[in-house]
Amino acid sequence: MKSFLLASGNAHKAEEFKELFHGKLGVNPSPKTLEVDETGKTFTENALLKARAYFDVYKVPTLADDSGLVLEAFPDLLSVQSARYAPDLKEYSQKCERILSLYAEKNITNRNAYFVCVLCFYVSEDEYYFFEGRVHGTIGTKLQGTKGFGYDPIFIPERKENDGATLAELPEWKNEFSHRAKASRTALSFFESSSEKIV
Repeated sequence: MKSFLLASGNAHKAEEFKELFHGKLGVNPSPKTLEVDETGKTFTENALLKARAYFDVYKVPTLADDSGLVLEAFPDLLSVQSARYAPDLKEYSQKCERILSLYAEKNITNRNAYFVCVLCFYVSEDEYYFFEGRVHGTIGTKLQGTKGFGYDPIFIPERKENDGATLAELPEWKNEFSHRAKASRTALSFFESSSEKIV
C-alpha cells in the first residue's frame, strides 16, 4: 500500500483521510506541525508549498491539502485566506456572523458560493500530483446546525432535496460529497489505475 506523510501533525485529520481513501492509501500524521508561510495566490500553490516543505524536512512522499470558501459576491474576501479571515474574531461563529452582515449591509442578492479543496501528493522534486474537489451552493441568512465546523453553518450545498440544510446539518452527506471527499475520490481512482507511477 502506498503511504504518504500528511503535511500536518493533526492525527484526526490523518484518520479522516484514511477513511476517505478506504484504507487503500496510507496517511500518517507528521511528527510535528511545521510553520509554512502560505504565500500562494491559489489553493494549488499553497498545497504545493506545504507538501514541498514537509518533503524537504522528512524526505518521504507527502500529502498536503489547501481548502477554503469562495464567495461570488466577495471573491477575494475568503478564498485562500479562509482560515485567516478576520483574525480579530476568535470563533468561527463570529466570522460567519460578520460575513452574513456584509450581505445584509450591502443588500447583496448574489449568494452563490463554493468550497474548494486541492490535494497535492508530492513524491519527489520532479513528481507531484494535484486533485481538486468542489461543492457548489449558496450562503444562507443565518447560522444553522452544530455538526460542522468553520463556515459550514452558513453554507447550503446544492442537493436534490433542496431543503435549505447547511453542511453543519448534513454530516453524512458531507462525508460522501464534500469538496475534500471529491478530491480524495479522484486521487484514489488515479493511484489505483496508475500505481506503477508511484514508487
